Amino acid sequence: MTIASVPSSPAAGGEGAQAGVELYATEVVAVGPIVAEFVQAGVLVLFGEQAPQELQDFSVLHRPTTQLEGPAVGDLIIIGDVELPVLAVGDVVAANLLQLGHLDLKADGLTTATMPGDVCVPTSALPEVVVGQTIRIVRPAASTADEGTSR
Repeated sequence: MTIASVPSSPAAGGEGAQAGVELYATEVVAVGPIVAEFVQAGVLVLFGEQAPQELQDFSVLHRPTTQLEGPAVGDLIIIGDVELPVLAVGDVVAANLLQLGHLDLKADGLTTATMPGDVCVPTSALPEVVVGQTIRIVRPAASTADEGTSR
């Protein structure tokens, strides 16, 4: 599969995302009423817009526009103008994201995921997520070059 490079734009986070490969992109369609509390605790939960009602209060619901693969260590998760480098990825992350739109983003700084569905990013404040915003997963050009032609 050939995937075109995605040039950086100011909304995509600037320099770090230049000439990367967009693996996943999605538009936020709803933000649950207690998402902000989870974000303050360093956790951001995403689910596809078809998520059951019992998950919607603490989830960001979204509609994917690009779904090539899930994140890997070294990729960037870009929320608005904030780039979060992926430090660790649990074993079921790709399947959960591609099949359910589900992703647990944890700003815990860990380099080994504690749970199979965790995506770990550096310990820092997670950005606010708003309806209409795009969330992207980008593999920087340096990472794609290191992998050769396996894609």
